[in-house]
Amino acid sequence: MISITEKTLQDLQFPTVLETISDGCNTDIGKEKALQIKPFRDKEELMQALMQTSEYVSSFQNNNAIPNHGFDAITHEIKFLAIEDSFLEVGSFRKIANLSATTNVLLNFLKKFDDYYPNLNARASRVELTKDIITAIDAIVDKYGEIKDNASPTLSGIRQNMNLVRGKVNQSFGVALTQYNSLGYLDDIKESFVQNRRVLAVLAMYRRKVKGSILGSSKTGSIAYIEPEATLKYSRELANLEYEEKEEITRILKNLSNVIRPYLPLLIEYQDFLSDIDVVAGKAKYANRINGILPAITEERRLFFREAYHPILYLTNKQKQEVTHPQTIELKQENRIIVISGPNAGGKTISLKTVGLLQLMLQSGILIPVHERSETFLFDRILTDIGDNQSIENHLSTYSYRLKNMNYFLKKCNRKTMFLIDEFGTGSDPELGGALAEIFLEEFYHREAFGIITTHYANLKILANELPYATNANMMFDEKTLEPMYKLALGQAGSSFTFEVAQKNGIPFGLINRAKKKIEVGKVRFDKTIANLQKERSKLEKTSLNLKEEETRAREESKKMETINTKIQQKLESYQELYDSNQKIIYIGQKIDDIAEKYFNNKNKKELIGEFLKIVEIENSKRKKATPKEVKAKVEKQKEIIAEVQVKVEEIRKEKKEKKIKPVVEKPKPILKVGDRVRMLDGRSVGSIDLIEKNKATVNYGIFTSKVSLDELELVEAIKK
Repeated sequence: MISITEKTLQDLQFPTVLETISDGCNTDIGKEKALQIKPFRDKEELMQALMQTSEYVSSFQNNNAIPNHGFDAITHEIKFLAIEDSFLEVGSFRKIANLSATTNVLLNFLKKFDDYYPNLNARASRVELTKDIITAIDAIVDKYGEIKDNASPTLSGIRQNMNLVRGKVNQSFGVALTQYNSLGYLDDIKESFVQNRRVLAVLAMYRRKVKGSILGSSKTGSIAYIEPEATLKYSRELANLEYEEKEEITRILKNLSNVIRPYLPLLIEYQDFLSDIDVVAGKAKYANRINGILPAITEERRLFFREAYHPILYLTNKQKQEVTHPQTIELKQENRIIVISGPNAGGKTISLKTVGLLQLMLQSGILIPVHERSETFLFDRILTDIGDNQSIENHLSTYSYRLKNMNYFLKKCNRKTMFLIDEFGTGSDPELGGALAEIFLEEFYHREAFGIITTHYANLKILANELPYATNANMMFDEKTLEPMYKLALGQAGSSFTFEVAQKNGIPFGLINRAKKKIEVGKVRFDKTIANLQKERSKLEKTSLNLKEEETRAREESKKMETINTKIQQKLESYQELYDSNQKIIYIGQKIDDIAEKYFNNKNKKELIGEFLKIVEIENSKRKKATPKEVKAKVEKQKEIIAEVQVKVEEIRKEKKEKKIKPVVEKPKPILKVGDRVRMLDGRSVGSIDLIEKNKATVNYGIFTSKVSLDELELVEAIKK
């Protein structure tokens, strides 16, 4: 049974990861669910969650993008439907219909593309697909969230009567308006609306001469708003009909609520399903940002994270445009405990946290940023003791708190546990605290637990060297500058570089020598030996790095050539699109020119407008609806292409001018005849001459004809006699 405490989640900054995932969700319910993600207790459920996220990530690259699964929450509607005899407002039904439609589209899509998304479809297949909800609502409510006229015969009759009465209201009002306006009783504005009723704007001095009901006056009192007597009767009738309409709508909504109420469990399931998919989408977007993958999860007791990144540090450094150094760490039965040592600020704690956080993320169904050849297995517990845990409210010192924590570790630690301890043994006398830490480490070792600890204690380094299935590791430092290299090297302990760092920071050499005499000679020699070994390892690392850089440069050159080829291909495609677009505009222009000439001859405006509208309708039928953002992007792209083409054309023109062209004897221009194949002097399209009138030829290009001056044409192929 997997059990991971809240303290471990906090120690490893797991809530920070969840906040980032939550930000990637589209819906409020999805955001809330993302913040509640916890490690899975069941392996089968965990594997399904990981595979679902992995499948969603693949949808970013393939052509079968998962459809929109955003929705307006119907939590309020679900509560209301659960109350007997309650009824929903018309807007709520539109939300329910949209939720059902979105779910149905997604269910059908995942079923169709089961080969691509088998695990997502397995989740979808547990949800019932039905169109009954949408059909019932669409019969009553239109797409704008209004009750349809034909929702019931009674409503249809009421609304027909209302339209008739409105007509009578307007007609009678019009008569009164004309009559009193001609008498000069009305203000310049003539009419207005009061209480949603049409009224005459009567000058105050004439208000007694206008028959009707006064509904108000202007702020100054110069205008009286009067509903004419002739209109009053119809207004009352209209008010009665509006009341009847309201009563009928209430009855219809009650009936519809009763129809939808049996589907309440399904609606709850729909909302749950879509919000689950929203969380999967949030995890997939996060995986995309951190280059997360699903490593192999095995039954074998082996954790191997190759080129692993700390995801929070990676995103922070990416924002600052700084480099994040990956770590490669392996734990297995024959090497189950790693003791990391070395100076502070070298990255020991980050290495320890990286392993813990990545394992925690993976066991919570989140993809992790490691190399694809990485692998791991599942732990029942992850125990952590990281940072300064001084408990003020419990009046415990750091050391007391850590001892209490170690006691908890001893109770829970077994072969299915991973423990992570930062600065092991600190907080007490180095000799006594180190001895106790050594005993704890031996106990964890004999229980076959996997673990990583960081320490400065020499006795723990020696113990790790003596235990067959434990190993030392150090964070590498540059041997000359003593700057950290943020790379973990397995196999030997790290020197704390205590005296070297002190000397680098300006501590007088005499004081450092006095300090050396205060401690045991053996310990200094031991630390010095470790430091020398680290320097040798650092030199080897640099040589290896240089070789890798050479290989990387060769690969980059190859990639550059591929990129250049891709760009050339894209430019060719862009130019072709521009050419096709211009040809289409020329065709439309020729059509308009023909219509204009026709109008010039017959002056028939109706025919002119009809022909013009016909062209517009034909072109609009080919257009696709685009968002303002897409239209703007398209225009910007076209501007870039046109600007680029103009630059190229100017270059070609300049080259032509600079070339010295020898005088050429001009050949006599052939006489063009009907049937000859020709093209325009500056064009590519070839057509045939249908008709020659005066100095103009009608050229047929197949999809359109054009009238062109004979001087602008050149012969391609003469008609055979």
